[in-house]
Amino acid sequence: MTVPLDGVALADHAAVYEALADAGFTDLWSSEVNGVDAFTPLTLAAVWQPGLRLGTAVTPVFTRGPGLLAMSAAALADVAPGRFALGIGASSPVVVSDWNAVEFTEPFRRTRDVLRFLRAALRGETVDGAFDTFAVRRFSLQRPPAVPPPLLLGALRPGMLRLAAAEADGVILNWLAATDVPRAVAELGERRPQFEVVARIFVCPTEDAGYARTLGRRMITSYLTVPAYAEFHRWLGRQEALSGMWEAWAAGDRRAALAAVPDEVVDALIVHGSPEQCRAKVRRYAEAGVDVPVLALLPTPELAAGDTAALTTMIARLGLG
Repeated sequence: MTVPLDGVALADHAAVYEALADAGFTDLWSSEVNGVDAFTPLTLAAVWQPGLRLGTAVTPVFTRGPGLLAMSAAALADVAPGRFALGIGASSPVVVSDWNAVEFTEPFRRTRDVLRFLRAALRGETVDGAFDTFAVRRFSLQRPPAVPPPLLLGALRPGMLRLAAAEADGVILNWLAATDVPRAVAELGERRPQFEVVARIFVCPTEDAGYARTLGRRMITSYLTVPAYAEFHRWLGRQEALSGMWEAWAAGDRRAALAAVPDEVVDALIVHGSPEQCRAKVRRYAEAGVDVPVLALLPTPELAAGDTAALTTMIARLGLG
């Protein structure tokens, strides 16, 4: 499950984490956009639920310096030895430049360089020298983790997917349908031992299809108009299905862009239905080649903000049973 969950204060997540563990969830994965940071929710989980695995999906490679990112990862790996995976990714120009005042340039090379830096630093090595996109002088962790965390790479298109296969311990997929998984996985080719395929899956557990599609359209127009995601879906073969949305968005007509998103695209990218139906649809990702399906729970009419009882009931129905 992606954490923290909306509508529940971070300090009140002990009950949420307990409910997830009781429902059979094995992993908690955080993200980092404009809510809480990636590490705080996982640190709380490491203390409250020491049996759960933890991961970031993803921590941007631009918004922290390489040394600070290594320190943050080392600290969580120290709190949860052998149970933490660090997922990194390029993020987007909005997050990096507009919100964090950092220049978003050469995202592929920056991600590759940070991956290589972290590999060495988290092993306790002294890193001294120039990468293509930054230089580090004699950095070493004062407290390197006894168990260095595996490094996973957020990837969309072939270049980043191949980098993940060649140099990372896993890949994190996002914004794709179960039917898209084989194409992404095929780009991985030969992989490192114990390589994992993780996928974030948006889940809206309601039988109100109209509500789920309205929410899904808003999310799709927000995300899939970002150039990297637009190119990703062109590569996946959705040029014809999404061209109307892209044209309307480029013209500044947000209402027309929403209306141009076909139901079949929403239904492919946003899992919705009863909790039991959602669970069956998520299983299709696993059958297609995903090792770790990570649910990202979306708001529904049935889940009023702050209703922890309703939320824990929903978690139980979404769980492994």
